[in-house]
Amino acid sequence: MRSKLFHSGEYRRIESEIKILLNSQPEFWSVRTASSTRATGDAIQEILADKFQALLGGICQEHSADFARRAMADLAFKDMDNIYCVVDVKTHRKEEGFHMPNLTSVERLARFYEDDMNCFVVLTVSYRIDGTKVLAEDIHFVPIEFLSWKCLTIGALGWGQIQIANSDRIVVAPDYSRKKWMLELCDTLFEFHPHEINKIGERIDYFKKIREQWEKKTES
Repeated sequence: MRSKLFHSGEYRRIESEIKILLNSQPEFWSVRTASSTRATGDAIQEILADKFQALLGGICQEHSADFARRAMADLAFKDMDNIYCVVDVKTHRKEEGFHMPNLTSVERLARFYEDDMNCFVVLTVSYRIDGTKVLAEDIHFVPIEFLSWKCLTIGALGWGQIQIANSDRIVVAPDYSRKKWMLELCDTLFEFHPHEINKIGERIDYFKKIREQWEKKTES
């Protein structure tokens, strides 16, 4: 089922309101806090959790920000069509340089998307620091399938982690087909895993040589 929130363009209004909300916050960061990307990210997430239901307005019938650190999402809501959206919040300080955040496990997403009423949403906030003032610049609030594979990659962790290849270059394809995106995910993994198998073979061969070297050594 297609979410009216994301397939009507309503999500763009929410992106604009998130930017206004964050840039209207008082300068409650100290110099030390503002220099910490983790502290700033946590503060941004706390603000969003507190105001998220108001930002969503009438499209939201249920909302939660009560998630453990290792959960799939930071926020969640159910829209008026009963589509359950989990929201992964990612913050990026532009001055900090190259950044490749993990989004989710390929296996976890595949399981989550077995239900057409589930939606995995990525909320990215790119910001700069001016003294102790946080200036939000680029906001994206989209289902993961709106993120083009031109800006995504797979990281070698567990079954594979979907990553944003570079937080300074996020490519959004509005109204993109979930079916087409998931098929592209599968094709990407069909290329990814054979490379990983080759790497494992090389590592095994390397440590076979290391073992042979140690077998030849005498006890000292």
